[in-house]
Amino acid sequence: MDSNLLSYSLDFVASSGRILSIEQRTALQTSMLILKKNYNFQRVMFWGKILGIKQDYFIAQGRGEDEIKNRTYLYSFNCMDWLLLPAVTESMIEEVTKTAKGHFIGDPSFVYEQNLYFQIETEEEAESNVNKVSEENRLSVTIQQIDEDVSVVPRGAFIRTPLGPVHVNRSFAGLSESEARQLDNFLHFREPKRANILYLERMGDWCPAIDFLDVLIDDIPKGSWSLQFECASRVCLLRSLLWFGLTFYHVPNTPQHGYIYIGNGLKNQDLPFML
Repeated sequence: MDSNLLSYSLDFVASSGRILSIEQRTALQTSMLILKKNYNFQRVMFWGKILGIKQDYFIAQGRGEDEIKNRTYLYSFNCMDWLLLPAVTESMIEEVTKTAKGHFIGDPSFVYEQNLYFQIETEEEAESNVNKVSEENRLSVTIQQIDEDVSVVPRGAFIRTPLGPVHVNRSFAGLSESEARQLDNFLHFREPKRANILYLERMGDWCPAIDFLDVLIDDIPKGSWSLQFECASRVCLLRSLLWFGLTFYHVPNTPQHGYIYIGNGLKNQDLPFML
């Protein structure tokens, strides 16, 4: 959610239980202005909140010139003091996948440990027999996974220039109500991973500048998204069943849209058996 429209946007997703207190909203609006200036971001987004046992992590996302590639994540416990999250690497993803399980603790210095279960003969082997990963690294990996799997934008909201960078489409006026009722008008806001051949065949007004992202309707398993209209059919809401807590909103016929994640940071591995 764009920090400039935070209070306005949060009201649209309140029916999903995604709410913040007045104190938290006020603190976020103030601190994000400072973040934008200090880190020289083009835009600052309130990404959401990951719930922990001791404390919750509030997450902010700073964007640079390229809306997809130039992203920086920060976390806070009080919505005022922000700390940078480490960049995600392949080795970090592998370590987190093997080692970190269960709910977040709420302590970035907490270390998860996992025994590798092979015969130990020396003290050095005993140390190498344990995989360790900090919760801060786990937080970075989880945020990236959620963005890769379920970050959403309406078709036409962003445009890819001939030179490659992705920018906000200033001429985007929103989807019509009939378009907003169709899942194939919503896209994953990430680098495209699959060729949208079938999607392109369906679209009579295909445009390479805006149709470069993956469509939600092709997600596997089918049925991993819930699309509803609320607020007297004035607001379109998309909820992810893969990552409980991800809610996207779009007001038809306006450029207003955004998404927020407020959840425990655990992927719904049982989804294929629930559909």
